[in-house]
Formats: sequence, C-alpha cells, structure tokens
Amino acid sequence: MTYALRDLKDTVIAITGATSGIGKATAEQLVELGAKVSLGARNADRLNALVDQLGSDNAVAVPMDVRSVEDNQALVDAAVAKFGKLDSIIPNAGIGIYGSILDHSDDELRRMMHTNYDGTVWTIRAGVPAMLKTTGSGDIVIVSSVAGFRGGEDEAVYAGTKFAQVGLAGSLDRELREKGVRVTAVCPAGVGTEFAVGAGRVDNDPRFAEWLKADDVAHAVVSVLMQPRTVRTTVWQLWSMGQQS
Repeated sequence: MTYALRDLKDTVIAITGATSGIGKATAEQLVELGAKVSLGARNADRLNALVDQLGSDNAVAVPMDVRSVEDNQALVDAAVAKFGKLDSIIPNAGIGIYGSILDHSDDELRRMMHTNYDGTVWTIRAGVPAMLKTTGSGDIVIVSSVAGFRGGEDEAVYAGTKFAQVGLAGSLDRELREKGVRVTAVCPAGVGTEFAVGAGRVDNDPRFAEWLKADDVAHAVVSVLMQPRTVRTTVWQLWSMGQQS
C-alpha cells in the first residue's frame, strides 16, 4: 500500500520572516513543489530578490513588521488578491537575544518579546479568517524552538517567548481542529543560520557545522503540510545528531 501524501501544487501559503534562514528555505521548498507563497519580511530588497528567484507567478512580496496588526493583514490580503485563496500560514519570524536577564536593555527585550509572541498571534489572527473563508480548512505551522520545552542558560527571556508559542499552538489545536484547521509547533534545536548573530552568537560559529541546517527545518514544515487531512502533527522537535538534547 502506498501512503498518499498531500500534493501541495497550487496551495497558497503565507510565510513571515521569509528572506533568510528557515523562512527562505521553506519558501524555496514549497515553490519547488508547486505551491504559491506570500512572503513577509522587513527587508524589501531581500524580498524582491527572493521573488525574482522564485518567480513572480509563484510569489508575492510584502515588506512588513510582524509586530504590526496591519502589516500581517496586508500579508494575508496580498496572498488572496494574487492567488485567490489562502491554505496555510507559517508564523516563522523571530529574533534571539541571548545573555543574562540583566544583560540587555528594556527596549531590546521588549522587541524580542513582541516579535516572537505578538507577531505570531497577529499573523494567526489575520490568517485564520482568510483560510476559513477561502478554503474552509487550513494549516498553521508555528516555527518555535526546543527552548519552548527546556529553557537553557542565558536565554531566559527568549525561552519564555518560545514557551508562549508552544502553549499557544496547543490551545489553538484544541480550538481550531473542529473547524478543519491543523496547528503545529515545529521546534528545532540550534540551526546554523544568521539568527541571533551579533546578539549572543557569532558569525561562522564552528558549532554550526554540527547543528541543524535551515533546509532540515524547512523539510519538517513541508512534511507537516503534506500529511493527509485525516492526520495532524501537534509538535515536532528536531535535533541534529551532533547536538545534545
């Protein structure tokens, strides 16, 4: 018996934090499978370059700040305007600032808290009505972290935002399942990207060689979306073989 995965061809997916790391890798893998993507990020130049790479028939760019309710709505509206519907949303945007709880300014920590948690909530609040109206079902795949299960040293505030995302995902799974919307928290360990470089990590950190790659996490996100509609994955933790769990 062949297990039938969902064909993602012509599905429409909105992604935040889309121009680097996990977000960019996810967009690339989705378009390779025939999906259409609405891409949100702060850097307009990077967004436009990514649309050029993926093809304007497959992608639309929305410069945005996930902390803005209006910007999240614009991301969703752009998907529906260009492609006619919205099947899934991937709240992926996030920042990491590592160090003692006393090491950083109030503004730096506030920016991280609002980006990681508020930004996730606003993306979901914009996306769910559009998914229910245009497709009658959908997927929410929150890119979180294993820090949402086990806070580590020098990452207390960051871990707190990830615990919040995991809790949000669990509650939304119970809330939205009967409406046909699946909710998943994809939670990787360390990923060798530019994430948090200059805010507790350094570029070309030798540990990156043993950490997960952005494509590893993107594959997990895509795998969740490809599951038959009779199945839902609520949490997926990923570790590389070189990382201690």
